Amino acid sequence: MRDGGLEEARRLGLWDAADEDALVVLADLLKHWQKTINLVSPPSLNHLWLRHIADSAQIIRMAPTAVCWLDMGSGAGFPGLVAAILRKGVAGAMTHLVESDQRKCAFLREVSRETHVNCQIHNMRLEVFDVSGALAPDVVSARALAALPVLVGYAEKYLLNGALGLFPKGQHIDAELTKVAIDSRFSFEMRRSVTDDLARIALVKART
Repeated sequence: MRDGGLEEARRLGLWDAADEDALVVLADLLKHWQKTINLVSPPSLNHLWLRHIADSAQIIRMAPTAVCWLDMGSGAGFPGLVAAILRKGVAGAMTHLVESDQRKCAFLREVSRETHVNCQIHNMRLEVFDVSGALAPDVVSARALAALPVLVGYAEKYLLNGALGLFPKGQHIDAELTKVAIDSRFSFEMRRSVTDDLARIALVKART
């Protein structure tokens, strides 16, 4: 099944033909599982490729060679599974997906098996994941999980250790940014989304 706006999303040039085969597997499995689990909002299925897959793929373009990627609150795998698929050619690439919902983790596991990507799926809440801070990701991402101040709080130990935070946000990002920008330990850069004129991607780094 290749509906859901594939042609429109393909024109953005965010993946190649080899990647698309795996992304189609993700899309088809999502539509199948959506019948029993609410993975994404039902209206967004009509725009699956642009709204979810391309929207995630543009984020990976900002750190295409990241080896260790941590996706918080992975849900239906956006952007985490897309990050794993688009980085299959990166030597040693590993993607950690943290999701508290057991059924969503089952979905993530099936997609990772069918697409043959290197993923570790952690069925737990973020508050209890990696309490010791032993993981050293190059990138921390989260999509539709929480307000930016909360995301920075979850990712703080990784950001301070050199990770890049990539957080796609909607049209209310300015209000969220005002609340978090007072933390002088971090720098914030906003980049325009190529899939939504009103959306932005927040790039967060520790100041050096």
